[in-house]
Amino acid sequence: MTDLSLQPEDLMSMTRPIRIFDTTLRDGEQSPGASMNLAEKLEVAHALAQLGVDVIEAGFPIASPGDFESVREIARAVRGSAVCGLARCNDADIDRAWEALQSAEQPRIHVFLATSSIHREFKLRMTEDEVLARAVAGVTRARGHCADVEFSPEDAARTEIDFLCRVVEAVIAAGATTVNIPDTVGYATPTHMHRVIKSLVDRVPNIDRAVISTHCHDDLGLAVANSLAAVEAGAGQIECTINGLGERAGNCSLEEVVMALRTRGDYYHCATRIVTQKLVPTSRLVANITGIQVPRNKAVVGKNAFAHESGIHQDGMLKEPRTYEIMRPEDVGLERTDLVLGKHSGRAALADRAKALGYQLSPEQLQTVFERFKLLADRKKEIYDGDIAALCEQQFSELPEQFVYDGYSLTCESGAAPTVTLRVLQEGRPRSATITAGDGPIDGIFLAIEKLTGITTACRDFRVQAVTVGKDAQAEVTVELEHAGQVQRGRGVSTDSLEASARAFLAATNRLALGGGPRLHPQRA
Repeated sequence: MTDLSLQPEDLMSMTRPIRIFDTTLRDGEQSPGASMNLAEKLEVAHALAQLGVDVIEAGFPIASPGDFESVREIARAVRGSAVCGLARCNDADIDRAWEALQSAEQPRIHVFLATSSIHREFKLRMTEDEVLARAVAGVTRARGHCADVEFSPEDAARTEIDFLCRVVEAVIAAGATTVNIPDTVGYATPTHMHRVIKSLVDRVPNIDRAVISTHCHDDLGLAVANSLAAVEAGAGQIECTINGLGERAGNCSLEEVVMALRTRGDYYHCATRIVTQKLVPTSRLVANITGIQVPRNKAVVGKNAFAHESGIHQDGMLKEPRTYEIMRPEDVGLERTDLVLGKHSGRAALADRAKALGYQLSPEQLQTVFERFKLLADRKKEIYDGDIAALCEQQFSELPEQFVYDGYSLTCESGAAPTVTLRVLQEGRPRSATITAGDGPIDGIFLAIEKLTGITTACRDFRVQAVTVGKDAQAEVTVELEHAGQVQRGRGVSTDSLEASARAFLAATNRLALGGGPRLHPQRA
């Protein structure tokens, strides 16, 4: 078994390096309901750079003005990671990508063209020779702008191997420095993917002039396994996303594939430069921003990933953690000790705990978190890491508020409509609205907000989950509201689930009122 005390830099000196290409901001954002605004994309991009991602695919610049602006601003702001933009194999796409990327410290243009027979016949209506010529022209055009060019034969896993070899050889000759082999529809199995990559290694004469990459979708639940099989066969780059976000069933999960390579370094003899201690904070950040929460039983970053309930397991853990844990929680950004702070703790202790959890707070943000921490400590007996993380995450997700929550009062009994009085501050001035309506207290609060703000909405999603454990755990409420064809997301956290609901409803209403955040697709909500 790999020595668990080894750090990434130690492993890199012993083994073959594997590049991590993160496409959370491009393919991950294509998950239904996962759209992000510019500020949120920049926050995620900086987190990815700190995580140690080699390449950040920031978006598809020609897709929309918003995508172009996001790629351009990330290219200007991010240092330490290459910034990549996606483009189809045509001049307009490629030139637009370069326009967005040209300020990047390490720009990369990623061009793609479908190669499988089903795509050639029904989507492109092109012959093999026409596809080959278009691919070469696209790479040549991109190489005229920058030295780092990646080419993807879309649906490579279903492409005839002879034709795939021809395409790969031709684009490398044209200047591609990375050739990505996508399993676009999640069709491959590990044996299949290994065979495809091994065939390219053995049959393409100039394959040593480019890095082989793999981009696997999870339609059959095999994305991580297929990516690892590709590495075994000679791939040097894995394309993945935080929390496995992506089209349909998602992509290869970054945290899972990275920890598989690290934990089984004895088998793969490969390593990445990912700072694994930042995996959990980055996972939480992306979940918070997108509103797509991580399942409790998800590998590596799920809340139950290092939880043990079985008496046999607990006994073994007390005697020697390695009896039932193949990874240390510290290595992915978790702490063994849940209870860390109380109401008598000071600002310095809070700042140290926030930093240990992966949050870089400005003095102003720390002061806000500290004030909310003190209020929380008066309401809860025990403060857990999850509570601290929830307070910190709010600093990176809040937009300017037209309506600021100021409290509520409620009279309610079963079988009768509740009477709710909701108080807010609007531009610093107190306002309130009272209503007797609704099917229960949460519905009553929702209707009171509509009355107070004058914005009528339809609730498309409402979710409540506990941030930590215990009867006094904070409730985290996530909602999606639709108004005039626009859907916006809001989030609220409080030990009072009704207050958390009110905060979440108001957060989404503020986005609708101020036009903040991306427009989500109502049919996908």
